[in-house]
Amino acid sequence: MVKNSALFRLHMIVFLWGFTAILGKLIHANAQILTFYRMLFAALFLFIFIRFYKKESIKISKKLFIQLSVIGGFMAFHWFCFFYSIKVSNVSIALSCLSLSTLFAAILEPIIFKRKIDISEVIMGIVIVICMGLIFKTEFQYKEGIFYGILTALFGTIFSVFNGKIFGKTSSGNIIFYEIFSGLIILSIFYLLTGQIFQLNEISGRDLTLIIILASFFTAFPMLESVNLMKYISPFTLILTVNLEPIYGIILAFFIFGESEKMSPIFYGASLVMISAIIVNGILKSRKNTAAKKELD
Repeated sequence: MVKNSALFRLHMIVFLWGFTAILGKLIHANAQILTFYRMLFAALFLFIFIRFYKKESIKISKKLFIQLSVIGGFMAFHWFCFFYSIKVSNVSIALSCLSLSTLFAAILEPIIFKRKIDISEVIMGIVIVICMGLIFKTEFQYKEGIFYGILTALFGTIFSVFNGKIFGKTSSGNIIFYEIFSGLIILSIFYLLTGQIFQLNEISGRDLTLIIILASFFTAFPMLESVNLMKYISPFTLILTVNLEPIYGIILAFFIFGESEKMSPIFYGASLVMISAIIVNGILKSRKNTAAKKELD
């Protein structure tokens, strides 16, 4: 019963993450402003939750703060590229490009964690590249959105891989808080140097309200909840379910925005093949790991 409840909560979290792209399109503010205020309010909500609700310390070492700041920078530009991709193309393009994260992880993880390259990941990577090639060819009018979608996947993968290196060095809440907070600082410095800092007051009350909802209910809450769910579900189940995010988001976008999200049959076919390849690869790796453990026992 507890596991079933956890799985339901997990799917709700992935649904919320999928809806993030919908809010990104509904918010009229540009990607720079949207990303800045999302990080600002998410950091604020996390700080209040950790210090006043959980009553935990947020003290960390200088070395860890520097490490989290670097990772937070990748998070910031991951979010910026994601929203920019949506603004210059649409939700479907931005979400389909997220599938490339698995390809980038197959390349980066062996380097960072010093492990052998998995041949199944290489094959899956080739499948994903072919599918993205088909999408780029048939949806060439969205080339700028695809470019920033690819950057979204790259920055997101770097963020996730390095997150794995520092897991356990402090509480998960502190890790999430400092990554978002430091990402906000890095964005602020970047905007200051480029003169974009003066655009941050160009935001309507409607957009501000939607961003507060985005930062709290669709950012801070699912991040914290996903950490809590690790007590009841395996990392494999979490990763496998998170891969459903593009499916939820693309379906939602089609029903909410209609014609502007209508893509070619090749796009939907290629996206389905990519997502299926990721899920099948995850299942095969899980069986492989289970078999290896049985042999050791």
